Amino acid sequence: MKTNDILYKIKTALNLDNETILKAYALSSYGMNPEHLENLLKRRQDKGFKICTYEELGVFLDGLVLLKRGPSPKKQNDDEAVELTNNLILKKLRIALELKEPETEIIFNLADVHLTKQQLAAFFRKENHKNFKVCSDELLMAFLEGLDEFYYIGNDE
Repeated sequence: MKTNDILYKIKTALNLDNETILKAYALSSYGMNPEHLENLLKRRQDKGFKICTYEELGVFLDGLVLLKRGPSPKKQNDDEAVELTNNLILKKLRIALELKEPETEIIFNLADVHLTKQQLAAFFRKENHKNFKVCSDELLMAFLEGLDEFYYIGNDE
């Protein structure tokens, strides 16, 4: 899945403005230039489009957790690089938005993806766990579409 698409879908689903996204980057001690952010959020065919790196997406997700929940009192300062996978993206969004199992299930259902509690839990297990399942690009996209539906505000008109 394209990192730019993920960043854009999170932005629209959570109704985030660029200032809020920049604040999330700042909370993660990452110097994101406002112009560069605009280029990351452009469509591929638009002039000035830049590809969002996995590092930029991961730092944003970490900042989103800090923005929504504040710093963790038990977080260790391990600056060890971790590979950003679909499962980790899903996990970081669940943590940032404080989603419990029922809400996560509803979000998938809103995208017409019906998972059992066991299937859902398998995405959040450690990779070496016997019941771990890889979250496919299609499932992550469905989750982001369901998230958009879940947080949809609508017009008051």
